[in-house]
Amino acid sequence: MPSFDIVSELDMQEIDNAVNQAIKEIQGRYDFRGSKSELKWDKKEITLLADDDYKLGAMKDILQSKVHRRGLDLKVLKFEKEEPAGGQMIRQKVVLIQGIEKEVAKDIVKLIKDSKLKVQPQIMDDKVRVTGKSIDDLQITIQAVKKSNWPVPLQFNNMRS
Repeated sequence: MPSFDIVSELDMQEIDNAVNQAIKEIQGRYDFRGSKSELKWDKKEITLLADDDYKLGAMKDILQSKVHRRGLDLKVLKFEKEEPAGGQMIRQKVVLIQGIEKEVAKDIVKLIKDSKLKVQPQIMDDKVRVTGKSIDDLQITIQAVKKSNWPVPLQFNNMRS
């Protein structure tokens, strides 16, 4: 039976490239000269450390523009609450969202079942597998899921007939 998977995956190489470009731009910008502001990346999360709110906002804008230019959806970046970091510095962590959470997966399954198409969605770990007898029904399902606004970027892969 034909099937496909709905997933939310990150291209970590593109994230790495975007972060490195943002670091270079921050180091070269005039308004960051002489400041202790820095952007750290440890392959799991990004940490922004800035002297003040203005510099933190500028760093967020730079990071978002670099991520967007690399062709990634900005929904992969989840900015956490700002916190003091000692010495009048401000720290903000940015978590990278990967995988579909259970609640979002349940909403996707509900949307697919409400569409009344002859397909069967099922949640498998952090992805949703959809099977059906007709590839046309699967393609209609993909279009229906794409039309809705989800809190995570979705990709459709492993289309098998």
